[in-house]
This record gives sequence, structure tokens and C-alpha cells, in this order.
Amino acid sequence: MASRSTAPRIKNRAPAPIQISAEQILREAHERQEQPLSQTRTRIEDYEELSEVQGRKRKEFEDVIRRTRSNISAWMKYAAWEASQGELARSRSVFERALDVEPSNVPLWLRYTETELKNRNVQHARNLFDRAVSILPRVDTLWYKYVHLEELLGNVSGARQIFERWMSWEPDEKAWAAYVGLEVRYNEMERASNVWERAVTCHPEPRQWIKWAKFEEDRAAYDRARQVFTMALEFFGEDEDRMEKAQTVYTAFAKMETRVKEYDRARVIYKYALERLPRSKSSGIYSSYTRFEKQFGTREGVEDTVLGKRRIQYEEELTSGPGAASNYDTWFDYTRLEEDAYRTLTTSGASTESKEVLTARSRVRDVYERAVANVPPSSEKRHWRRYIFLWLSYALFEEIDTKDYDRAREVYKAAIALVPHRSFTFAKLWLNFAHFEVRRLDLPAARKVLGAAIGMCPKERLFKGYIDLELSLKEFDRARKIYERALDWDAGNARIWIRFAELERNLYDEERARAIFDLGTRQAGVDMPEVLWKAYIDFEFEERQWDKVEELYERLLQRTGHVKVWISYALSQIQSAIAEEEHEDEKDDEDEEEDQEGEGAEKESVPLTESQLLFRQERREKAKVRTRELFERGYKDLKSRGLKEERVVLLEAWKAFEAQHGATAAEIDSAQDANANANANANLKAVEARMPRVVKKRRAVQGVNAEEGGAMEEYYDMIFPDDDEGKSKQSFKLLAMAHAWRAAQQQQQQQQAQVQIPGEQESEGEEGEKEEMSVAEAAEAHQEEAQDVEVGPAALDADADADADVDVDANADGAANGSSDDDDDDGNHLHPGLGTAEERERNAEAMDVGDEDM
Repeated sequence: MASRSTAPRIKNRAPAPIQISAEQILREAHERQEQPLSQTRTRIEDYEELSEVQGRKRKEFEDVIRRTRSNISAWMKYAAWEASQGELARSRSVFERALDVEPSNVPLWLRYTETELKNRNVQHARNLFDRAVSILPRVDTLWYKYVHLEELLGNVSGARQIFERWMSWEPDEKAWAAYVGLEVRYNEMERASNVWERAVTCHPEPRQWIKWAKFEEDRAAYDRARQVFTMALEFFGEDEDRMEKAQTVYTAFAKMETRVKEYDRARVIYKYALERLPRSKSSGIYSSYTRFEKQFGTREGVEDTVLGKRRIQYEEELTSGPGAASNYDTWFDYTRLEEDAYRTLTTSGASTESKEVLTARSRVRDVYERAVANVPPSSEKRHWRRYIFLWLSYALFEEIDTKDYDRAREVYKAAIALVPHRSFTFAKLWLNFAHFEVRRLDLPAARKVLGAAIGMCPKERLFKGYIDLELSLKEFDRARKIYERALDWDAGNARIWIRFAELERNLYDEERARAIFDLGTRQAGVDMPEVLWKAYIDFEFEERQWDKVEELYERLLQRTGHVKVWISYALSQIQSAIAEEEHEDEKDDEDEEEDQEGEGAEKESVPLTESQLLFRQERREKAKVRTRELFERGYKDLKSRGLKEERVVLLEAWKAFEAQHGATAAEIDSAQDANANANANANLKAVEARMPRVVKKRRAVQGVNAEEGGAMEEYYDMIFPDDDEGKSKQSFKLLAMAHAWRAAQQQQQQQQAQVQIPGEQESEGEEGEKEEMSVAEAAEAHQEEAQDVEVGPAALDADADADADVDVDANADGAANGSSDDDDDDGNHLHPGLGTAEERERNAEAMDVGDEDM
């Protein structure tokens, strides 16, 4: 059953040789359609047969309307058929019977009147329309047909009477417009104007007033049009809601005055409306006023229009939602807009006591008062930041623009009283208030403000601002007291200690500055001690107190042995020598300038004498020696603490020092021979020899038991040549000995090849190949033993993490001798008994030497 319900399987999916288009299919379907049956035509020969057919047809219609009495379409077909047969009396009878069934059917009345008019029964049609409008007075279609009939018959007075009957029912606006159109067609303008007056009384909508005024304007009755607009404005009055509804009336009134070139009248109308309408409800008038000013106004008028439009925009943004009033960015834009408008008026030459300036000033203050009234509801400082800037802008406006200093002071006081200083404060607010009092030349008031600030809510920025104020007034004793107050508040602030010491240094009181630095470095819990120590050391360095610099470094090393401290300590030795030379050169230059000013002539700089150069060279050499000693000391300290990465950092700094100061050009030039020249930078080579090798190792993953087949992980480690770890393993010694033996063998073979005959050379070559093969087999055996050690249980000892080391760096000796880079450094021995008797003896001696060294 399932196979029968499925579609047949198509085996041949190739396209048919003859393709049939959709158009061809549709054409064939149309051609094959059967023709519809044609209706039989009845031929009537005499009146008796005609009456018989008519009777049969009437019986059919009667049966239909008897079955469906409410089917008005059947009634209309019946009446139309009777009229087509010339039986008007029967047709009227059918229509009347239908009206009895449904007298409110408008299509029935229209078909009845059309039937009478087709048969030229005009009076019957009038009677029907009169009956229809009496029964259905609210149906405008019947009235339109009735008026149209009378106008076609030329009965204008009759049409007017019909309109009067119609208007008594107070129809819609289109009916009144049709009445006005009738009067206009027959040039009865006064009658039309009276109809418009009755229309606006019936429908007092703004568009009706505008249409009436436009009608008066079209017939050049401008005074009458102004009267119409005046009547409209008086009708709507000055209530806010009614004026908002009548915006289009004001706009149309102004546009009419613009069309008749009465621009001043239009401008007065616009301003009248804008002054009485709220800004948020007069966007349409503002748009029209903007276009008007751009076309016919001055630059000031255009700016006023744009200003008003932007006011509306900001008001809408601030009233758009529940939290829109707390959008301080919008308030900033709004206040900036009003401030610019006020400044434009004042800079244009307007008097400060003029009405426009006073209005603009009050508008700015009103916007600021509304803005600062939106206090942030939360107690988080980040929500108050933008809000406080509103107060600051308000105070600056009162101080700079209006010159009302008392009001500006009150603004500052109100802002300070509003901020919850126990939770947080704003140093900018206090400092701006203090600077305002300074600008008013009231220093006691400014000090009182800042004193209250640091007493109520101490803050580093407040102390800094207070100190800067006193320093600008050259009140150094007051500044010292404020610094002491700040240190009592926060003794762990390194920045305060540094600035205090810099003040004393600028006052050339080095001992006091040194005492402040020393006291600061001995404080516990300093937030940034490294910054304080660096400032102290730099101070002593600039004062060229080298003993104190070393003493400070030694004290600092007792606190911390950081690698940067060691590097800075070491480099300070050579830097001190360079600083002494620069100081001597500057002193000589100053003496030469004084001599030149006294003699009034230019003199060339005097070169240094040989004794001076020798003294400088000796001083530099001592500094280099001292620097190397400190590097060595730091290296040993880091090595003792097992800090490998820090040792590498120190070696890099040491290497850079040696590359720059280890062998100068003078030392190389003073070398007597090639060997001295080659060894001129031997210190650099010694430092480079201490650089570690990076090796890859394997270890058991922490937390996994290795004896139970735990996982291993790879990591990178650094092995220094002077570490005990490298010396304790025999594999390093053995590999080094094997490389040395291999190099000696190759050198001996090369010397013998120069004196042997070709045949002997071939035999020696074969022996060399055998020896190389022996060494290669020994190396492979060594690697296999190393692998056994790596994966065996002994490799996972708890005391030593059983590392299998693999060199990452290329070994220069191994590459030169052809050895593999994967030589293990575990304690596996190469077989010494390879090669000839002399070679075995030489190898045994090497092994004995290696055992003695170990």
C-alpha cells in the first residue's frame, strides 16, 4: 500500500527532445474550451403573444419579490423592466411599493428619479426629490442631486431656496462650500461672503476662517480679509489651548500680509503669536517665521528665529520623559545658547538697562535655576560631576558677564552647602570660590574658604591648590605650615614629601630639604616609596654629594634588593664621573664668557691640559672599576637568592655598560700591538660569557602522581655557566671533553694529510670514517641511555625533578664538530676505548683529568 501512494520513480531524467512552453499550454487550453451555450432568442409575432410573454415575466418578478421582499435590487430590476416596456404607471407602482418596504434606501430614490428624468417627467422628479429630502434630510447626495437639477433647469432662485432649506439642517463644510460656489458662479460675491459668515458660525474651525479670508483675498478685498482674521483671533482668544489650536490662523494671517508685501505687519503677527504661545507648542509658527525672516528679514531677525527654534527643541528634550530633566548635557547646551544670546545683545551696543538685555539676563538665570534644581538623587560622586559644573558655569556667568559679584558669591555658597562633604567633595568648587575671592582682592576670605575646605574635607588637591596660592603670593612660611598640615593628614603620600622638599630646595635651603627627604624615607606605609627614594637620590646627585648618594643606595639595598636598584647604583658611579666633567666644562664656559664680556672680544675655548686629561681619565677608570664591582656584587646577591630572570636583566645592563664604557676609542688607539687591541674589550667578552643558555625541560605536572603514569609538561629554564647546577652534572664535563678530543683528532688528521701519499691518505680516510662511525654510535648509545633515564621511575625523584634537558640555543662547538644539538646533559659516559692505541691512551689521560676536576 505504501508503494502505491508514493509517486512513480523517474528513471530517465534527461530533458525531452521537444520542449513545451507555458504560453503554448495556455493557448491550447483556451482553444479546447467548450463554447458557452447561446441564449435562445424569442421572436414575437403579435400583441397577444407579447402580452403573454409580459405576463409570464411579471409573474417571475412577482415570485422573486414575494420570496425576498427586502431585496431592493429585485424591486429596481422589476421597475426598470416595466419602464423599458413603456409601462411608466406600472414602473411607478413598483417603485412606490419598494419605497413602502424600505423608504430610507438612497439608491432606490436615485433610481426612481433617474427613471422619471429619462422619460422627461421633470415635475415628477422634483416631487420625488422634495419627498426624498423631506424624509432623509441628512443625506447630502439627495440635496446635491436636487440642487443640480434646479441649476440645470436654470432655476437659480429655486436652487438658492433648496440650499437655504439644506443649510437650516447645518450640514458639513462641503455643503456650505457648494452654496458659496453657487453664488460665486453667478457673481453674487456679497451673498457668498454672507454665506461664509454663516458657515464659520456653524463650523468655527480654523480652516473655515482661513478659507473665508482666502475668498476675500482672492477678490482683492484685503481689508475685509483682515477683518475676517481679526474676527477669528477674537473668537479663539488668548487661552493657551485655543491659541495652540489657532496656530494655522496666525500663520495664514502673516502669510497673507507677506503676499500683499506688508512685511512689518507679518512680523508683528508672528511675534504676537510667539510671545503668547508656549515654546513647546509653537513649532509650526517658528518654522514659518524662520522661513519668513530668511526671505524678507535682517540678519538679527534670522538669528532670533533660529534661537527661538532651538529653545523649543531643548524644551522638548527636557520634557520628553520622566528622567529627561536630569540630562545635564541638554542643560549645558541650553544655558550656552541663552548666554550666547545675552552676549550678542551686550556686544551689539545695547544698554545694560534696556528691556531686551534685562529679558535675556533673566532668561539665562531662569534656565540656570531650573538646571541646578535637578539635584542628583544618588550619593555617588560620578553622578554629581556634571551637576557641579552647572553651578560653576552659573557663578562664572554672574561674575564675568553680569558683573554681579554678590550674586556670584551666593551661587558658590549655595553649591558648597548642597554637596554632601562627609561622603565626597569637589576640590574644583572650593578652589574656584577661593580664586574668586582673590580676584575680588579679599585674601582673608579666600584663606578662610580654603581653610574650611581642608578642615571639613581634606584632599590632596585642596592642599596643593592652597599651597600654590600662597606660593604665588610669596608666602613661604604659610606654605610650609600647609605642607606640615598635609603631612599630618597623610604622612604616607610620597608626592607631598617630594613637593615639600622641592620647595625648600628652590628656597636654597638644602639642609632642610635633605631633612625632609630623610624623614619621608623613614616613614612606614608610604604609597610610592620608589618615587620618594628616586627623588631623594636625584637631589643628592644634582648636589654632587657622591658619598650621600652611595649611602642612600646602601640604605635602599637594605630595604630591597631589586635588580633595578643594583643597576641604578652601579651606573651612578660612571654617571657621577661624567657629571663632574660636565660641571667643570660649564664652569670654564662661564669664566670664558665673563672674560669675553670684560675684554669685549671673542676668544676661542682653551683646550684641556695633559694633566687635566690624565686626571679625568684616572677618575673615569676608578668609576669603571667601582661600577664593575657593584655589578659583580649585585650579580652575586641575585644569584644567592636564585633569581634567574633578574640576573639576565643585570647582565644585559652590565653588557651595555661595557659596550659603551668598557673600551673607549682612546684605549684602543693607545694599544701598542694587535693583541692589546684585541683584548681592549675583554671585559665585554667576560660578561657575554656569563650569559645563560635557554634549555627546554620536562617535569611532572603538579598534583599528579608520577608513579601512576602522570602527565609531564615542558618548560624553559636558563642555565648559567657559573651555576653549581651545571658543574654538578658530569654530562657537561664529558661532552666538553668529547668535543675537545674530536677537535684534536680532526686537527691531527689535517696535519698528517699534508705529508702522506695518496694511498695512505685513502687508508687514513677509511680509518677516520671508522672512528667517526664509532663516535656516532657512542653518541647514539648515550642518547638512548639519556632517554631511559628521562622516562624511568628514577627520573621522578621527589628531591630532584628529573629533568631531561634539550638545548634550544645552537651550540657553537657542537656545530663545528658535527655533534648533535640534542646531546643530553645527564651523567652518561662516552666509551673511552675507541680508535688506535695512541688515541686510547690520549683518551684515558683526558678521562683521568676529568675525574680529578670533578
